[in-house]
Amino acid sequence: MHRQHISSYILKALTISLLLTLMHVTVNAQNVRPKIAMVKKDTIPLFRGLAVSGDLVGIAQLAFGDYGQYEAALRVNLKDKYFPIIELGYGKANAEDISTRISYKTSAPYGRIGIDFNLMKNKHDDYRLYGGMRYAYTAFKYDMFSPGLTDPVWRDKVEYNASNVDCNYHWMEIVFGVDAKIWGPIRLGWNVRYKRRLIHKEGDLGNAWYVPGYGKTGSSRLGGAFNVIFEL
Repeated sequence: MHRQHISSYILKALTISLLLTLMHVTVNAQNVRPKIAMVKKDTIPLFRGLAVSGDLVGIAQLAFGDYGQYEAALRVNLKDKYFPIIELGYGKANAEDISTRISYKTSAPYGRIGIDFNLMKNKHDDYRLYGGMRYAYTAFKYDMFSPGLTDPVWRDKVEYNASNVDCNYHWMEIVFGVDAKIWGPIRLGWNVRYKRRLIHKEGDLGNAWYVPGYGKTGSSRLGGAFNVIFEL
């Protein structure tokens, strides 16, 4: 009988303890609120300003070589992520081959339109790494003059001249580059471009020696620029 009382007491104690434990767990479960991931609201405005730039490589080519271009660009900054851009220039060439004495001369405007994408993780850093693409077009005329070619058999001199040869070029460019803030609104940057000709018209004499904005047609498809940039 005494053992039954002890067993009954132990059973009641265990039951009360279990009920208290369940009540404690229930209260804690009610107090625990699910954590909601806080998403930061994008407070950066869409329009972040304009920038104008000029290329120094083309000017150096004109100063120290026989071809080159003057080029300027207008770029729009959207959220520090996307940069639509327009590039306008004026290309010139006045060259003569020393061995053949054939001279080539042309000058014409050209234009490109495209977009760059900021590839940096921190889009608002003073440094930018970007990739982009361009569509480009130019229409131009060239003159080619030669002192004449001598026939090896008959020894006659054959004239080999052309004037106002009408041409046009459509091409695409893939662009990779960097730029950095130097002081205030001034940035410096350089880029490398891979050029791919799409549609072209070059007359009956074959490939033009130089195409404004595209460069020398017989050389590498790679090009580049070094830009001084002013943010407005």
